[in-house]
Amino acid sequence: MAMLEVNDIHTYYGNIHALKGISITVEEKEIVTLIGGNGAGKTTTLRSISGLVPPRMGEIYFEGEKISDTPAHDLVYKGITMVPEGRGIFARLNVFENLDMGAYSQSDRTTFDDDLDRVFQLFPRLKERRNQVAGTLSGGEQQMLATARALMANPRLLLMDEPSMGLAPILVESVFETIQEINKSGTTILLVEQNATVALAVADRGYVLQTGEIVLKDSAENLRKDEMVQKAYLGMD
Repeated sequence: MAMLEVNDIHTYYGNIHALKGISITVEEKEIVTLIGGNGAGKTTTLRSISGLVPPRMGEIYFEGEKISDTPAHDLVYKGITMVPEGRGIFARLNVFENLDMGAYSQSDRTTFDDDLDRVFQLFPRLKERRNQVAGTLSGGEQQMLATARALMANPRLLLMDEPSMGLAPILVESVFETIQEINKSGTTILLVEQNATVALAVADRGYVLQTGEIVLKDSAENLRKDEMVQKAYLGMD
């Protein structure tokens, strides 16, 4: 049984049929990536899994439990957190307060200090800026904070939506090194990323989406070698 199973989901925005029968699986401790152009349905897939835009048809299972109709806030308690596109930090709160908000689902607050130390080890810059107002952080620091806040809930499955968006190339490299560290520590990751080159470099497997449908799925290594993927997403002729 896969950790996450998405079976033939159809998701709509009003009358717009955004996802047209998406099926994916994510095994425990994998990094799986969804790649595709703008409007392909990558973010909608994450939003469907996270309960923000529930599918009208199809089923989603997490660790064998059906979660298709589970509200987003309840999924955090089940072990799923999301780093949204655009980061979505609490701009008027400071760094520490943002991280404290990330831990709201933890009933046992005795682990809070250990969780805080863990994210500060991953992101030493945040420790330096723990009292700084989050809205005054740089783009890279805000991405670090959004990821750290999600990790404060101790997720078993981390959904990441466009973590490299708006970042300088040197920061992108740092972000994806951290993603690999998070995965090596035992967290399973489902990654949506416009930059297919870096996504496929860190992922175990991948799915290619076009206009709400999966057109290709394979190991990341094989996708990197695929002629269509190379031309359409890797900038190779």
